[in-house]
Amino acid sequence: MGTDETRLIVVRGNSGSGKSTIARAIRSAYGRGVAWVSQDILRRVVLRVHDTPGNPAIGLIDLAARHALDHGYHVVLDGILSAERYGTMLAGLHADHRGVSLFYYLDVSFDETARRHATRPEASEFTVTQMREWYERRDLLPSVAERVVDESTSLADTVALILAESALLDLRAAAER
Repeated sequence: MGTDETRLIVVRGNSGSGKSTIARAIRSAYGRGVAWVSQDILRRVVLRVHDTPGNPAIGLIDLAARHALDHGYHVVLDGILSAERYGTMLAGLHADHRGVSLFYYLDVSFDETARRHATRPEASEFTVTQMREWYERRDLLPSVAERVVDESTSLADTVALILAESALLDLRAAAER
């Protein structure tokens, strides 16, 4: 799936850790040609299902990422994407993608997650108490290597790291020539 040139960038972490902000920043830096596949949008908005084992959002996320890659888009997939529920799907995307696949896990403490959540537009949609129930410390994937980004790394530095490791901006510059 995809091409040798496409990039699959997966950004995982707990609720409020900054995943969607990073995904938006990557897409903004690159411009057209990056598909943002958001677990929140597909699971909570499109399907409106609970995040239970085997929920239909798992397949929809997989399908959306594959479809975008097969049509020449780079993909930034972001979400909590718990290893237990989404690990097999993510490993399949990694194995099947012909281009470069990069996985990042935002390792943010619960206290920092709660602080960040208070600054989000979604802050009124769920409580810090609910977030504590969902919080999983260092929920790394068992079969895919992930770069762990700790909470001391700034948004700008995280985006710069991902852009550098993925060479997305180099690919855009080459395509423009």
